[in-house]
Amino acid sequence: MHSLTPQQLAACFIYATDWLGVFKDETNALNVYPVPDGDTGTNMHLTMQSVRRELDIADDSKMSEVSRAISYGSLLGARGNSGVILSQLLKGFTEVIRDLTEITATQLTTALERAAQMGYAAVMKPVEGTILTVARETAEGARAAINADSSLSVTALLEAAIAAGRISLANTQNLLPVLKQAGVVDSGGAGFLHVLTGVLAKLEGTALPEAPVIEKYAQEGFENEEFGYCTEFLLENATKSAPEIRELVQEFGDSLLVVGAEGFVKGHIHTDDPDGLLAMVARYGKMVRSKIEDMSEQHTEILSMAGAASRTDVAPTGVVAVVSGYGLVKVYRSLGVRIISGGQTQNPSVQDILDAANSVESDDVIVLPNNKNVIMAAQKAAELATDKRLYVLPTKTLGQGLGAALAFLPTSSVAELLPAMQAGANRVLTFEVTHASRTASIDGREITEGEVIGLRDDALIYNGGTSEDAVVEMLKGSYTTQEIVTIFTNANVTPAQAEGLVSRVGAALPQLSVEVRTGGPDLYEYLVTLE
Repeated sequence: MHSLTPQQLAACFIYATDWLGVFKDETNALNVYPVPDGDTGTNMHLTMQSVRRELDIADDSKMSEVSRAISYGSLLGARGNSGVILSQLLKGFTEVIRDLTEITATQLTTALERAAQMGYAAVMKPVEGTILTVARETAEGARAAINADSSLSVTALLEAAIAAGRISLANTQNLLPVLKQAGVVDSGGAGFLHVLTGVLAKLEGTALPEAPVIEKYAQEGFENEEFGYCTEFLLENATKSAPEIRELVQEFGDSLLVVGAEGFVKGHIHTDDPDGLLAMVARYGKMVRSKIEDMSEQHTEILSMAGAASRTDVAPTGVVAVVSGYGLVKVYRSLGVRIISGGQTQNPSVQDILDAANSVESDDVIVLPNNKNVIMAAQKAAELATDKRLYVLPTKTLGQGLGAALAFLPTSSVAELLPAMQAGANRVLTFEVTHASRTASIDGREITEGEVIGLRDDALIYNGGTSEDAVVEMLKGSYTTQEIVTIFTNANVTPAQAEGLVSRVGAALPQLSVEVRTGGPDLYEYLVTLE
């Protein structure tokens, strides 16, 4: 094959997403730099899944549309340090090809070179022995091959590039002492090569391989430490440029990446002050998405997975739940629940649910979908599960899921847990406050785009007024004999707003105990539970 059409390129990237998925857990097991939190493979795969979603709706007869889907999809879906760097590699790659009708081996070489340049430019302090090195030396291998034989096919060029990349990947251990200490190669570089190998596999008609068995987790060689919080944000309609925002946030921590395109600014940083960082960033645009992960908890979680095979005290039942919002994630984790990232507007796939269930040590796993749009995927996962027995508790809100999780006792059987957890879910009312995305008539209410709306257990019961009005009025209209209200706020809510809301709820319903937590889902200014 001497050139790639846009349709072929799109098909290659879709297949490469599946190829990376096969090696996701293996890539996670390599992850020790910059922090041994074991999520590089997951983050890169989520980034590629976002690319695939954009490709599914793109006009693949046009290289410009395919290029935009790859670049735009990877930016919006970029997760973690590795995912953001991957998005910039793909952005550089598409800058070269977007105006072409077909891609030759020579043009592919230039695109790989531009990808590496863009990757280095995105990182404030580039470190050799990482995905950056592997991307650069892969491109150098492609250049050497095309210089030696300008008639190379695209397939032959990719083979040469990947061969050079594998040599580079093996050498990362000699460039980064932490990799040599752990006896592994760089996980980001490995993920990058899996993407390229997936592209080549599609061109050569190679079937997806079986997922490799994980025999060693590199994280086992590192003691539990305080690693801080991996914090990400995505701003829409940003009022400052990516470089300006990078300057504003650089004092908050390290592993800093801030990139932008088409009015969006994406940021990633490791910090000890995630709340302060997100509050500051939210002043300069609409917070579309944020994510905070406690990297120490992630490290502990992957160590528990690593040690599961040798333990004899594995609990009979585990729970996985679909959750968004770092505050909610933290509460669920404290209750012994394994997290599937996602929720409203970010529904996980059947495979995502299966992967999470398979990561739990227990043979019986209860799934909390926490969204009506996820229940069907969870039920399909239960049908397809082979290594575990999955049981779906059809929770429709994050509040119901919390009620269920509070009743979870890992030493109990599924037969005991399902009715107890269902009863726990039934005791909780969930209120969500957001803004209408369009003008519409819903349940007899005339809703205007941008207007504040309030939902109780997914049913629209309030519109108009302020977000704080919505919370107070919905609670007043729903209170019977409950005792506790918990308010989760997102990054757009200031401490002063939250304090004012607590005062108003206390005045209106003095019999309630009120608690406020940061880290609610980005979609909702307030997510409130009443129990």
